[in-house]
Amino acid sequence: MKRIMNRIMILLCMATSVAYAQNKSEDQRMEQDMEVAENILSTLLRQQYQRRNFFPVSVESSYTQGYGVTFRVPIGGPFNGFMIIDDGPTTVNVSPDGVTYSWSRSSSDEMKIADREVLREKRRMGEPVKAGAEENDSTSAANYERFMKVAKDFLADYSDVLSQLKPEEHIVVTNKSGSGFGDDMVFSFGGIRSPRRLISVEAVRADVSALRQGKMTREQFLAKLKIVNAESAESLDPDLEVFSSMLNRLYREDLSKTYFANHVTYERMKNYGVIYYMSVYSSNEVDESYFDLPTVNMRHVNQKERDAKVKELYPRFESDLKANLVDYGRTLKSLGPDELIVVNTKLTKCVDCGIPAAIEVSVKGSVLNDYSAGKITREVALSKVNVKKMGQQ
Repeated sequence: MKRIMNRIMILLCMATSVAYAQNKSEDQRMEQDMEVAENILSTLLRQQYQRRNFFPVSVESSYTQGYGVTFRVPIGGPFNGFMIIDDGPTTVNVSPDGVTYSWSRSSSDEMKIADREVLREKRRMGEPVKAGAEENDSTSAANYERFMKVAKDFLADYSDVLSQLKPEEHIVVTNKSGSGFGDDMVFSFGGIRSPRRLISVEAVRADVSALRQGKMTREQFLAKLKIVNAESAESLDPDLEVFSSMLNRLYREDLSKTYFANHVTYERMKNYGVIYYMSVYSSNEVDESYFDLPTVNMRHVNQKERDAKVKELYPRFESDLKANLVDYGRTLKSLGPDELIVVNTKLTKCVDCGIPAAIEVSVKGSVLNDYSAGKITREVALSKVNVKKMGQQ
């Protein structure tokens, strides 16, 4: 009997080792596939701009088990947007007096000059004209059109390289960086600003496979893509600012029982809703090896103790965030019933803790309206909150 038990234990250990090695191999392949896909996406972006140059935009990807891969190409912010530079000079003349450069104008350039003349005349006659619109809006529109084309081409022609995804998992290409800092405006060289669009193009892995196998045409595949194309609102409603201040207060060190935040920003998107951004922290480093965790009154703990507590606190943080969205999000009256209230949160760092790198909770305005009116219970409202976990630490 003892021999039999020993053999069973050995077989179980072997099976566990094989499963661990297989999972590790799959994780490595997923990481490799994502890096290849990032490179493809970057190449498509460069090709789309042809002879034009732009400051490089880093393509970042993250995998969430059960959801899929998200590729972030943060165009539109003051520091991470596509900043287009005009084509170089058409002629370079070298002489004993030095080097001179000359540019030739295309027909589109001539049209822009003519448009400016019309706008200057409007201003002279006292007609209202949005400052910088003739330059900034056309440039922004062209950027977004290029981005949309790249996203669709990538999903249709190249996303099959993500071989480890399950059929029900998603592949998303978006210009949302998740930082929220300055993401609601496009900044030009002249300091002119215009509203930014939130663009997200999403495919299901099963549809990618069907396209590859000839079970679906390219046109049918493109028609099934889920696309969000919403523009930032130019005016913000007071209730949006109030909810931002609520989150700021709820996640202060003295009130939060889990993690704390320093600053909450938000972005109002037309026909989409509002996105709140925050980064949360668990501790303050007092020296190289010790930490204070103010929300749970733990002082001078080492790295191991700190990480264990961070991991322990995560489930409550997620639960509290959902509850705060339902309980306090009811104050957002300026949103439509089909618009979303989203709280996008970057989590405190905790290496090898198994908690997400970021979490996004969202709920429709109609759910909060029904809860506020007593049509549904708090438990039902909480069950309708969507939680998306991004990355894993």
